[in-house]
Amino acid sequence: MKNTKYISWPVLGLMAFVNVIGFDDIIYNFKNQGLGVITTWVILFALYVIPYGLMVGQLGSTFSNAGGGLSSWVRATSGDVLGYFTAWTYWAASIPYVVDTANTVVVAFGWLINGDNSMEQHMSNAMFAFLTFLVFIIFIVLQNRIKNSLQFLNALGGGAMFIMTILFVVLTVVNLMHGESIASAPLHVSSFTPKINLHFFSTLGLLIYATSGSELVAPYVTRMRHPKRDFPKAIMMLTIMAGFLTIFGSFSLGVFFNDHHLPVDLKMNGSYYAFDYVGRHIGLGHSMMFLFSIAQLLYMFALLALLLDAMTRMLILDTGKRFMPKQLLKLNKNGRPINGYILTSGLSAGILLMGVFLPDMNEIFNWLLNLNGIVSPYVTCWIFFAFMQMRKNSHKFQSDYVFIKNDRAAYLVALWCFIVTFAAATFGVFPQDVPPTSFTYWQELIMNIVTPLILLALGLIMPAIAHRQQAKGK
Repeated sequence: MKNTKYISWPVLGLMAFVNVIGFDDIIYNFKNQGLGVITTWVILFALYVIPYGLMVGQLGSTFSNAGGGLSSWVRATSGDVLGYFTAWTYWAASIPYVVDTANTVVVAFGWLINGDNSMEQHMSNAMFAFLTFLVFIIFIVLQNRIKNSLQFLNALGGGAMFIMTILFVVLTVVNLMHGESIASAPLHVSSFTPKINLHFFSTLGLLIYATSGSELVAPYVTRMRHPKRDFPKAIMMLTIMAGFLTIFGSFSLGVFFNDHHLPVDLKMNGSYYAFDYVGRHIGLGHSMMFLFSIAQLLYMFALLALLLDAMTRMLILDTGKRFMPKQLLKLNKNGRPINGYILTSGLSAGILLMGVFLPDMNEIFNWLLNLNGIVSPYVTCWIFFAFMQMRKNSHKFQSDYVFIKNDRAAYLVALWCFIVTFAAATFGVFPQDVPPTSFTYWQELIMNIVTPLILLALGLIMPAIAHRQQAKGK
């Protein structure tokens, strides 16, 4: 194998960064908690994100020859059945993520074309859903026709988003040095203190969703030159970049937005508002907003590429014939499970159809986003489960990289992360962006419960179909 086919750890770090966090993640959680989210970010990184990344590092290093990532880790530590169930739930949780990403692409095009948020006022829910579906259908076709698109898109998209975030923070400092007032002033210690209530707990899942996902790049660890040594480096690179983005980015938002009076559509349009605001204040007009719109599109294209490729490969190629119907195992000439992409598209369309019945485009966007804050943390629990199983039987699993040499201590840290993640996912079921007494609140609450259950039920049907096919000798 030639050197050019290897993935270096900086490129893998950028691939993980693309999947884990972007400027929008800062906006989402700033809308939920205001400047208090800075304290939440610091605590979360210290007590959760860093150990989480290092656990993924050891799992990736220990099972460096396993191509399925998380599902391979669970299979190796707990057997084939749980391995399949992990792959399915991870894939199912990625469906709302894909839809949300495609949603964001449509919004980015709206800003790039119109230069404002006017698309929200003129577009119907049905048209928004149709354009969202069209985006990833077109992208699936293009991805299958363009070879080696994944590494290029992730390096370009991840790099562009990180540069834009640094630029936003730098321009914020420049504005402050030139006497710009702070919109959230006056600032006191209480300004950075999260308000602990039901709303706070219901938003923790979205925070964990924003910082999880590094394990999605694990299937590519086998394409590194020195996976046991370099995979942990990529994870540490990701942690540093994400920490800078969240902490300094959140403070910068507090400079331009009054966290006591935030726009209703901040989650959907906040990133564009922010860059448009800072651009006009430094005399560049709307150019910063248009530049961010382009960076956002590159970032989202990279995210779609990684999601559609990695999540489908993890499910279809790593579960084997025992659990998957033969139709889903079919590969096209480029080695991609094309029928898996079709299944992904169909389920995505179903979720989009559910969202059409919400009041407006902004509420569809918020619901899909918050749905990710439920299903994604539940699936993240598998990581800590696999790590605990590995450390319980550490004599069976050898690795050049070890997170905490003492098995008992490592197990307890993983147990802590598991409990926090499970609790955050459960509280996330409560809708965050609508009044608790409204009809929409109860509508979203029911959808938040029913949608994961439907995706879970489908995971039980697939092995039954596969077993029936095998019994008939097909």
